[in-house]
Amino acid sequence: MPSPQHDALIRLFRDRPELAVELLHDLLGQNLPATPLIRPENTTFNTRPSDDIEADLVLVLGPPQAPAHAIIVEIQQDKSKDPRQLARYAAALWLQLRCDVTVLVVCPDVKTAVHYAQPIDSGLTGYRLQARVLGPDDIPVITDPQQAAAQPELATLAVMMHGRRERKVVEAFTTALADLPGDHAPKYYEYAFSMAAPEVRILLEEIMTSTDWPVYSPFAREHYGRGVEEGKTVGKAEGRAEEAARMVLVVLEARGLAVPDEIRARITACTDLAQLEAWASRAVTAPTVHDLFGDTGEEAR
Repeated sequence: MPSPQHDALIRLFRDRPELAVELLHDLLGQNLPATPLIRPENTTFNTRPSDDIEADLVLVLGPPQAPAHAIIVEIQQDKSKDPRQLARYAAALWLQLRCDVTVLVVCPDVKTAVHYAQPIDSGLTGYRLQARVLGPDDIPVITDPQQAAAQPELATLAVMMHGRRERKVVEAFTTALADLPGDHAPKYYEYAFSMAAPEVRILLEEIMTSTDWPVYSPFAREHYGRGVEEGKTVGKAEGRAEEAARMVLVVLEARGLAVPDEIRARITACTDLAQLEAWASRAVTAPTVHDLFGDTGEEAR
């Protein structure tokens, strides 16, 4: 089962497909077609006789009727995937789109990055794949808040890759969030928190402004803090409950979990602030929306 780190990385690339192109060009030195047209593509490739193989993310450069280049983004946290599978991905996508294909493998671990950086012998004479691997040595150590604000995706990756050893990377990231527009800050909070090592999560929590509410996701905490202030302004307990319910849904949706109508209705109908707080805390790590709710004693509330 994919980890929260894996899923957060995929969301990071899916939310801004240009990131894959920038990383390949700026950090790994690959020339790619110059086009503003970049779109996600179906990640499932059909092969013969009948099996399907599915990549983490596929991005296509150029118009749909004439694709110029395709990028397969793979997140590898260990050496469990057979490298030849990456060669299969590239070949299947080439057959499907008839354009050149690059496989970009993102590896938070140095040894894993070295493993997938080796040329991959597909078993077919003359076909060897050289994946482009992005590991800790390829991500800059960003300690300047201005640079972090200008490149929030790269700063988020720096927190994941270097946060354990470089506290200033985490400090620059959290400082930069104040300069991001609109709702960008909560989104990048959630990315960094989901992708970071446990000790870095603790550091993120220490740096953040604390509240009395027991939620340990930076994303959740930011939204809850906003709701508390709004609740104080209107002076209504039901306003705080409504904001807390909204925050539970925002966290679930930000993690990419589908929320069925009946569960959405149950959350929004709840007026018990303590219960909503408990749900919000679980929303940070619950594998599915159904795991949000506790035992039968809680169901009876």
